[in-house]
Amino acid sequence: MSADTTILTAEQDSQLREIILEVLELDQAELTDTSSFIDDHDADSLLAIEILARIEKDLGVTIPQDALIEMGNLDGVRAVVTRSLGAGTDA
Repeated sequence: MSADTTILTAEQDSQLREIILEVLELDQAELTDTSSFIDDHDADSLLAIEILARIEKDLGVTIPQDALIEMGNLDGVRAVVTRSLGAGTDA
């Protein structure tokens, strides 16, 4: 009974990527799995909160505010969303 068995579908992964591209106003080629939203893409805390809010709205998950610190790149966002989806599987 491990929450780690939850994985993102291709559609969810694509949605995440699209949200980040829109909020940060990036081209597809600019966003990599590990590029830093802050260091590489000049994001600030307001943009980070906007990303979080859009993910919650579009994917129907609840993400604790303290998880924002982990959401510094696409891989981090995937990990947080996967964990949040896993936590809500009995809902």
